[in-house]
Amino acid sequence: MTPAAKLAAAIEVFGNLESDRRPANDALKAWGLAHRFAGSGDRAGIAGLVYDALRRRASSAWIMGAETPRAILLGMLKRERGLDTDTIAKLADGAGYGPAALTDDERARLDAADMTSAPAHVAGDYPEWLDPHFAAVFGDDRAEEGAALASRAPLDLRVNTLKADIFKAEASLSDLKPEEGQWSPWALRVHLGADSKNPAIHAEPAFLKGMIEVQDEGSQLAALLAGAKPGEQVVDLCAGAGGKTLALAAMMQNKGQVFATDDDKRRLAPIHDRLARSGARNVQVRTPKSIGGEIDDLAGRCDLVVIDAPCTGTGSWRRNPDAKWRIRPGALEQRQKEQSEILDRAAGLVKAGGRIAYITCSVLDEENGAQVRGFVARHPEFAVLKPAEVTKALGERAGDFAKAARLSADGILMTPRTTGTDGFFISVLKRT
Repeated sequence: MTPAAKLAAAIEVFGNLESDRRPANDALKAWGLAHRFAGSGDRAGIAGLVYDALRRRASSAWIMGAETPRAILLGMLKRERGLDTDTIAKLADGAGYGPAALTDDERARLDAADMTSAPAHVAGDYPEWLDPHFAAVFGDDRAEEGAALASRAPLDLRVNTLKADIFKAEASLSDLKPEEGQWSPWALRVHLGADSKNPAIHAEPAFLKGMIEVQDEGSQLAALLAGAKPGEQVVDLCAGAGGKTLALAAMMQNKGQVFATDDDKRRLAPIHDRLARSGARNVQVRTPKSIGGEIDDLAGRCDLVVIDAPCTGTGSWRRNPDAKWRIRPGALEQRQKEQSEILDRAAGLVKAGGRIAYITCSVLDEENGAQVRGFVARHPEFAVLKPAEVTKALGERAGDFAKAARLSADGILMTPRTTGTDGFFISVLKRT
């Protein structure tokens, strides 16, 4: 397919996901099934255009003065991909299978691309109803923070120290040209082009041998800052597919015990194969029972309880730009209720001197600092460890990280703009 034909297809797909109110991945899959002539490279290029349009939906529509799929895709080419008007005009000239030629008004708007009077939620490309929430956290920087959350994410990998060191893993992935992470001692980063296909990481020998796992550097840091030590009794209370469970097991050098559980046993399904590949021998998976009680025997025994709490996912918008336009206020309220219940459940598992590491992939205070403050008010036997102390787990990188991240009395907030990671919050609370 020509670049112009891919653009026309992306406009069609974007229109389908809008009219049918379906997730972007579903709309792209349906288009591919209906257009089997399109090769994998063509489909990747179309997907890249659609996802970039979702990233810059609000600002692209502002530039073009319209919210149609065509306007948003054309505006995105200027806003996200930095194409000049003449280059865009060559893609939209009405020839072949490409979009219709640019109108005079579209040309003028692309030439001006004026964002000077755009409100913060437009410049930051996030839903308007979230603007007060962003303002409470970021103040006048909220447009820049939102724009960073709208950027394209790299592919981050965690080196499994039970199987390899970072130098061995980097050498085995040399064809992908990975770079070492800025903060995590386990991180390798692969930068991806706008139209490039995601590399087949799951087919790489390094992955098959358990040397690496796919995990954002911010998620790696959250596990690292939780501070699990060899020999401890640790519960991963919302283990899901096991990303942080595997990181904790490696930190503990297979000494002690990690108990991985989740309220939804379906989310635990991938963890078994991942554990077998990783070489982790100190993990017990506790599948939830119909009547609960799968970890009742651990009450008051745990050195550390890690809560990777269910949240709105506002910090992961780089990887799922579709989600930010689908989120509704009711979802925030529901997540807050779930977070409070999980924190209260964790309190009963921790022994004297033990800790809770509360983690979200959200940037909203309602899910982060407010939850920590509410928990301490309900459980005065817990106190928040000073974030400056928690960051010492990063060794010689701790000072620079503490300057880059947002440290408060409640915990540590990472964002793409300041730390180059997804948005993550972590607070470590100690039972006195």
